[in-house]
Amino acid sequence: MPRTDTHRRRVGVLLPRDLPAHELVPYARRAEELGFDEVWVVEDLGYRGGIAQAATLLAATGRITVGIGIMPAGARNVCFTAMELATLAQLHPHRLIAGIGHGMPDWMRRIGSWPESPLTLLREYATALRALLRGEPGPADGRYVRCEGVVLTEVPHAVPPVVLGVRGPRSQAMAREAADGLLLAEPSAPAYITASLTRPGAAAAPEPEVVVYDIAAVDDDEDAALDRARTGLSAIGEPDWAPHIDPLPFAAELRAHRAASSGPEEFARTLPADWVRALGVTGTPAQARAAIAARHAAGATCVVLSPAGPDPVAALDSLARALPDRP
Repeated sequence: MPRTDTHRRRVGVLLPRDLPAHELVPYARRAEELGFDEVWVVEDLGYRGGIAQAATLLAATGRITVGIGIMPAGARNVCFTAMELATLAQLHPHRLIAGIGHGMPDWMRRIGSWPESPLTLLREYATALRALLRGEPGPADGRYVRCEGVVLTEVPHAVPPVVLGVRGPRSQAMAREAADGLLLAEPSAPAYITASLTRPGAAAAPEPEVVVYDIAAVDDDEDAALDRARTGLSAIGEPDWAPHIDPLPFAAELRAHRAASSGPEEFARTLPADWVRALGVTGTPAQARAAIAARHAAGATCVVLSPAGPDPVAALDSLARALPDRP
């Protein structure tokens, strides 16, 4: 479904969750220098907090937008999340995007925060969060979210978009009603983006933000880029990735390949080149630019590149060669 709205097509880069702490600021500054529009931080259990990372990177840079992808709804009280985000948006207007999601079920169960109805929690949370950020009273108490009548006195004049990091069809349809758009995890092939935007309810938001993550590797030697990208695709084919895989023309073959492999490493190492090209943004700079353009054409407003390979900091310069108008 080609886009017809006025969102500017953007390209971002993902900050790896295990990047050493002393490299976070240099990474974001280098991404800004190279011309990336956005840098996205993750909040995975046991690693680093999303809000703390975002605050640091926003203060250390001057132009680049910082996205948080994602904060699990069950992990934080919505009123205090709204206060944190409103503060960041006041201090750094027009430079913040907030991603909210269910969180990984195993992680959330481990901390005692997986609800009986994840969809209900996320709908209530996103609805309340957006209202609070706009300076409106919190909505009536729901099944999980209680903030009725709460009002933030410190409200940003530029309210940050709230996007939902969700995979399943029911959650994606709900996102059109309760949020400003979607955040799609890797791999986000054009067919998956199109499928996500054509599910029932997809037309509810006329101009949704659609942020997509993708494993990325760029090199003048296409084979070298493909080999690096393979290292980031080892988890593809597991059950959680079914929505990403189902729209692909080689979905059945990919699952059979996964079943026949001795483990994730062999699966990734032996992926055919055509599949790697389809599952990531990889190859020569021209090929990577074409892959980004195809994702934009399918409906993505921002394509976020997740650097593959052993040195993500060094990879920034090569990934920047895939930016539009680069040689």
